[in-house]
Amino acid sequence: MMAEENEITADDGARTGERIAKFLARAGISSRRAAEAMIAAGRIVHNGKPVSHPATFVAPGDVVLVDGRAVAAPERTRLWRYHKPSGLVTTHRDPEGRPTVFEKLPAALPRVISVGRLDLTSEGLLLLTNDGALARLLELPTTGWIRRYRVRVHGAVDPAALAALARGTTIEGVRYGPIEAGLDQRKGENAWLSIALREGRNREVRKVMASLGLAVTRLIRISYGPFQLGLLPRGAVEEIPARVLREQLPKPAA
Repeated sequence: MMAEENEITADDGARTGERIAKFLARAGISSRRAAEAMIAAGRIVHNGKPVSHPATFVAPGDVVLVDGRAVAAPERTRLWRYHKPSGLVTTHRDPEGRPTVFEKLPAALPRVISVGRLDLTSEGLLLLTNDGALARLLELPTTGWIRRYRVRVHGAVDPAALAALARGTTIEGVRYGPIEAGLDQRKGENAWLSIALREGRNREVRKVMASLGLAVTRLIRISYGPFQLGLLPRGAVEEIPARVLREQLPKPAA
């Protein structure tokens, strides 16, 4: 499990364990926010009683049901590198019926969730975990992990405009943080850029490039924090050793 300790409280012994939303997140069932929505919808039962409040605590040996199915106790925290191909959406169910990342994963993999997302036509490194709490931690801008991309664009590249992105930019009223962007190669109207950022908002790279008059024609994430895409083949999944994961996890503030 993560280095973070379980949430233990002493209230006449009635609140010992961890909050149910955190329990479900670590079990890979949902994010904490989604778990709260599931509680409101009456989909969760704890020790035979419907859960009505997120301040419900789960202790070892308790029985939790989601939609009538028992939730297994969270396994140890695990993390995988996945080389996402273009043409897959990063969601468990797509209302438009498009193929998803999770449909293409090996059957032997446990239920996992992604750390952040890559959109339909983006490719490259996607981290997967069986621990929703870990996913949330690694997605937070405050964790400070840099996401690096190789980006092919079409249009006239202005190196000065790229450099100015280091001060942050505002697009249609949305403020984006500092972005490191540099020109690697240019051939005619096409160019390859290196881009690094910390926030990773929805379609951030594409929106920022569009604001500079550049159309993104290919977007490849090559690293997320300390983890690299490297030579991992397209569509392949590789588990990160537990020792490496422990070493690389953000350390709690002193």
